[in-house]
Amino acid sequence: MPKTIIISNRLPVKINKSNNEYQLSPSEGGLATGLGSIYKEGDNVWIGWPGFEVEDEKDQHTINKKLHELSLLPVYLTQQEISEYYEGFSNEVLWPVFHYYASSYASYSQSNWDFYKLVNEKFRDAVLKVAEPGDTIWIHDYQLLLLPALLRNALPDVSIGFFLHIPFPSHEMFRLIPWRSELLEGMLGADLIGFHTFDDVRHFLSAVTRVLPVTSSANIISSNDRSIVVESFPMGIDEHKYATLPKQKDVIDQIKQIKESFKHTRLVLSIDRLDYSKGILQRLEAFELLLKLHPEYINKIALYMIVVPSRDNVPQYQHLHDEIDKKVGSINAIYRTMDWTPVHYYYRSFPIETLSALYYSADVCLVTPMRDGMNLVSKEYVASRINNDGVLILSEMAGASKELIDAIIVNPNNIGEICRAIIQALNMPLAEQQSRMQQMRQLVSKFNITHWVKIFMERLKEVKTLQRSMQTRHVSGSTGQSIINRYAKTKKRLIFLDYDGTLVAFKANVADASPDTELYSLLDQLAEDPANQVVLISGRKHENLSNWFDDRNIYLIAEHGAWHKQQNTRWHKIQGLSDHWKLDIYPIMETYVDRTPGSFIEEKTYSLAWHYRKAQKGLGELRANELMNNLKYQANDKGLQLLPGDKVLEIKNMEINKGKAALTLTANGDYDFIMAFGDDYTDEDLFKALPDSAITIKVGSNISAAKFYLRNPAEVRRFLFDLTESTVLHDKSI
Repeated sequence: MPKTIIISNRLPVKINKSNNEYQLSPSEGGLATGLGSIYKEGDNVWIGWPGFEVEDEKDQHTINKKLHELSLLPVYLTQQEISEYYEGFSNEVLWPVFHYYASSYASYSQSNWDFYKLVNEKFRDAVLKVAEPGDTIWIHDYQLLLLPALLRNALPDVSIGFFLHIPFPSHEMFRLIPWRSELLEGMLGADLIGFHTFDDVRHFLSAVTRVLPVTSSANIISSNDRSIVVESFPMGIDEHKYATLPKQKDVIDQIKQIKESFKHTRLVLSIDRLDYSKGILQRLEAFELLLKLHPEYINKIALYMIVVPSRDNVPQYQHLHDEIDKKVGSINAIYRTMDWTPVHYYYRSFPIETLSALYYSADVCLVTPMRDGMNLVSKEYVASRINNDGVLILSEMAGASKELIDAIIVNPNNIGEICRAIIQALNMPLAEQQSRMQQMRQLVSKFNITHWVKIFMERLKEVKTLQRSMQTRHVSGSTGQSIINRYAKTKKRLIFLDYDGTLVAFKANVADASPDTELYSLLDQLAEDPANQVVLISGRKHENLSNWFDDRNIYLIAEHGAWHKQQNTRWHKIQGLSDHWKLDIYPIMETYVDRTPGSFIEEKTYSLAWHYRKAQKGLGELRANELMNNLKYQANDKGLQLLPGDKVLEIKNMEINKGKAALTLTANGDYDFIMAFGDDYTDEDLFKALPDSAITIKVGSNISAAKFYLRNPAEVRRFLFDLTESTVLHDKSI
């Protein structure tokens, strides 16, 4: 029975040792809650680090036994591995860079990177001990970016999902990492890559297509003949738990105590882990500014600030802790009165029941991280507001701000804006509070943690189905052999071959893509077979094709069908076409050449092509889209067609069409085998025009009307050589 294997840096349990006995208690984290239903079913398992070093083998055996009962499998790390992989690379390279603090906190150590690779390999080995064909693997977070590819290499057909729980930075930030290519290649081992927001998806696609030699279409990346889908899945919380907690007796008692302690004071709540990305100091500055500019709020409001300890042994975190202590001390020293303290500050963690009581009691929840993947505190506060009152102030830099649009959204760097937001929240009429909170509660309820798990796993299955359908279309194995068998048995064949991108790879200089010796030999072998009519059908100028193939036994069609030439005859062009439209279109295209360094115009008899292969990546695509929009209406008026190709945008007479050119040949011959190869938009007309019995092959794995595909020109050549060999073998066997 196939199983699901979940992998994260930490196991979803807390392990404590008292009186030489190990005690396990469940973690209250959102991930542990959401995936709890999965890893406890059947043979499913969760793999991760127990959270501390365990050297003694007896202790490891004891822990293994206890964890096994909970479907958990530990990966033990040495102190040095913890120090270099986790505290080093994960938290001194990935965390600061991904949160846009590269210049302040990132440190690039080769030793940290070596251990990061080593520990990812350790996790791979742990997975391989339990993984079997048909299993589904779901990897979580930035500590394991290399693991998807490590597992893909070991288990090529397994289904792998990856989810990043922190933001993914822009390409400009990400490319600072010395090992950027290896990290991206690691992530591309997954079939489905998930992020919290569409911004993260955009940044990842930008980084991957700029750093690696891969292509992407919309949100699908093509790498090594695999389609990898990249999507946003905003993570939710266990909404039901937070909505029912305020009804429990112990929580009700704590709510009464809080109400009693703050009976004449409006409560502003702030809960964070100690981290420089959370904007804690800026929040305190905003609160201090409020008291300074609006003394009427003295004695009337209080900031209840919880900071959960984190990485106390790291100098920058110790420094941040000291700065927070100083700032709280300063505010309280200046503004405290005999019976009122402005900031109630706690540097410790609290049980969930106490947090629930605070969420329920606080008039305002202040969540203003400088950068955050999602931020579940905001959703926990909303879920806890069972009376639909209270106000959420939320940073626009938190992933949750893309969903919780009824919160007061602020820029966390703008102290004045946060100050004004607190005043707006304190003075918001109850009806408006309820209107906003109701909308947010509905959203948090629907898009809960269970929903998040469900849609991710469903999408992973869809992606695997997509990949398998692509595999059956790829001309290899049994698919390729059946085409070869059919070819060998037929007596009258018509073979259409596109040129650029099909028989030869694209070159930076269009003129450099001339035929090589191997290609001439291949075409000669195909043309020598009396059963074959070989047709080279290209967008190239007819002069180009003449120079290269005039002395070959090949039928030539140039400029998408504007010119055609049978063997040993002269060129003929379609009659009745006009090129007067060029006078209007050429100057427009010329302005785009002036604005786009590296681009140029190629003029053909009845078309103009704007090439941008040498232009800066991104700029060429941007200008091509602009040019298309600019020419769209003129093209319609003048009976012209716009053809977006591979780093080229061509405009031509509507009557010229590879499909129409092909029909004149198919209509004149009783062929028992028709095959066509092409790589871009212009070849789609050809594929659609041919009869259903024709074998149509797209070069590149993008969506196409073609029945099959090959990856690149090298595969096309290999397959054509196989075809020529097959007839020799077939003849010998007769």
